[in-house]
Amino acid sequence: MSMMSIRSATAKDREAIRLVEEHAFGQKAEAGLVDALVESGNTVLELVAEEDGHVVGHILFSRLYVEDAGRQFPAVALAPLAVEPSFHGTGIGGALVREAHLRLKQAGETLSIVLGEPGYYGRFGYTHARAAGFESDYQCDALQALAWGDAPAAGKLVYAPAFGAELAA
Repeated sequence: MSMMSIRSATAKDREAIRLVEEHAFGQKAEAGLVDALVESGNTVLELVAEEDGHVVGHILFSRLYVEDAGRQFPAVALAPLAVEPSFHGTGIGGALVREAHLRLKQAGETLSIVLGEPGYYGRFGYTHARAAGFESDYQCDALQALAWGDAPAAGKLVYAPAFGAELAA
């Protein structure tokens, strides 16, 4: 019986991560976003899930800022989360999110933002109600936030430049 493990991503994982992203989303946009975030140094946390020595899941959190009244508050953006389609429903995505949240909290992060399926991300404590006060190009019911401490509830969300390239594409 094999055992799934989660670890920090390394430079050696780049091609495997690219393939997981492309397979999970059926397109290259998310893989390109990951590459741009990594190359620009905006990655806060990046993890992979391995099964039998093969990368089958990936999660990335990039630096995001909440700007309000001339101040910037650091936060993180969860994007993307991907699991190889043949491993969907096995709990790998949830394990990646939970492990990432533990590491982020230990590192002192207090606010995470995600644009995703409310039913899925709600299981981890993300809510649109927590994100509703933010000004964002992505503002909709799928924009959700999770706070682990003293974090702003309003202001403008400023994503890493790689996301702006996504909007322009």
